[in-house]
Amino acid sequence: MFDKILIANRGEIALRVIRACREMGIQSVAVHSTADADAMHVRMADESVCIGPAPSSASYLSMPAIISACEITGAQAIHPGYGFLSENAAFVQMLEDHGITFIGPRAEHIRIMGDKITAKDTMKNLGVPCVPGSDGGVDDVDQARSVAARIGYPVIIKATAGGGGRGMKVAQDAKGLEVAFRTARAEAKAAFGNADVYMEKYLQRPRHIEIQVFGDGKGRAVHLGERDCSLQRRHQKVLEEAPGPVITTEERAHIGKVCADAVARIGYAGAGTIEFLYEDGAFYFIEMNTRLQVEHPVTEAIFGVDLVRQQILVAAGADMEFRQEDLSIRGHSIEVRINAEKVPGFSPCPGRITQYHAPGGLGVRMDSALYDGYSIPPYYDSLIGKLIVHGRDRAEALARLDRALGELIVDGIDTTVPLFTALLQEPDILAGNYSIHWLERWLDQKFG
Repeated sequence: MFDKILIANRGEIALRVIRACREMGIQSVAVHSTADADAMHVRMADESVCIGPAPSSASYLSMPAIISACEITGAQAIHPGYGFLSENAAFVQMLEDHGITFIGPRAEHIRIMGDKITAKDTMKNLGVPCVPGSDGGVDDVDQARSVAARIGYPVIIKATAGGGGRGMKVAQDAKGLEVAFRTARAEAKAAFGNADVYMEKYLQRPRHIEIQVFGDGKGRAVHLGERDCSLQRRHQKVLEEAPGPVITTEERAHIGKVCADAVARIGYAGAGTIEFLYEDGAFYFIEMNTRLQVEHPVTEAIFGVDLVRQQILVAAGADMEFRQEDLSIRGHSIEVRINAEKVPGFSPCPGRITQYHAPGGLGVRMDSALYDGYSIPPYYDSLIGKLIVHGRDRAEALARLDRALGELIVDGIDTTVPLFTALLQEPDILAGNYSIHWLERWLDQKFG
C-alpha cells in the first residue's frame, strides 16, 4: 500500500480524496496555485506544495510542476480527481516514466476512450450498443449529407475530441446541415485544437443514463448500476439520481453486464463510467469517462461502497473488496450541483463567503470546500459544492432534498440553490418524467 498520495486537483474532490486517504492511514499531499493558498484542501492535507500562479495552465495543468511536487514530498502515487489532468494519457505515461503510480486506468485506455470515434468503434466491437451514425470522421459537407441521408434527420455533429457540449451542433433538416457542420468544426478547432467531427442520429426525447463500472486491471470487473443525469443545461449536468426512475431491474442487469464484460475484456483498472442515451427501452453508447465522476456519491450512497478507497486499493495492486453478487441497491439517492452562478443567466459569481452553513441530518451529505470568509477565485469551475441525499425510496429522497436545501446557507454570493428549490415544485420532476431537453425548455418558458 502507498505511504503517501498527492492529489492533483482542488476543491471538494481534493477533500474527498484526502478523507479517503486519512481513513486508510495514508499521508496526503495537496497541490495548489497561488490563488488557492487558503483553500480548504490545502488546510486539510498533511502537506501542501504551491505549484504555480492562478491560471490552471500554469498550475493544475502543469505536468512538470506536479511531478516535481511528487519528488519533493516523496509521494508514490497521484490521484487526479476529475477534470484537469484526470484523462490525459500523456500525463499518465509521464508518471510511469518517473516511477509514480497513477490512480486510474492505463494510458492506452484513456487514449482509446478520449477519441470519440475510436471509443465508439471499440465499444461496438465489445458488444456495447451504439447510436447509428457515421463510420468514423466526417471530412466535408458532401459526406455529411450522405451520412444524414442514410441515418435520417435530425442529426448531431460532434467533435471527436469534444466534451462539455463544445463542438456539438444539431441539424434538424438538410437546410441547416451545412451551417451546423461548419460551426461544429470551428468550435472544435477553437476548443480542442482538433477540428475533426463525426455524426450521429439525434434522438428526440432521450434520457442520459450512465453505468458505473469498476475493474481490477486483471480481467475482472463489476457494474454498480446506473445514474440518471438527464437534467442538463447546455450539456452540463445539474442534478443526478440513482437508480434511474425509469430503468427496470431487467434493463439494469442486462446493460450492466454488457458494460462490465466490456471493460473486463480490455483489462480496465479502476473507476469508469459508460454513458448512454436511453429512449424507448434502448441504450445507445455516447462516451466513456475514464475517471471518477462528479456524481459518484449517489452510487456510493445506494451501494454503500467507497469508490475512492477502491481506486486506491486497485492502483496499489490489491483486489476490489467486492464481487458483483455482493452489490445490491439500497434506497434512492439524488445529487444537486451547487454552483457559484446567478440564475437565470448562470453567469459566474465568484466572491467572498460571508456565512456558510451545511445542512445535516439523516441521509444528507454535503461535499464542499467552502468555509466562512473563504473567497471563491474567478479562475476555475463554478462548482462550489454537491448536496447529496439518500432515502428509502425516491419520494423520501426528494423530501429530504427539499429539507436540506432549506437548511443550506451560502451568503455573500449568488448560487444555483433557487433553481433546485423551484424544480422541486414541478410535477415532471416529482414524477421523474424528464429528458435531456426538459430543463432548457423549462428555463425558456420560465425566464424567456
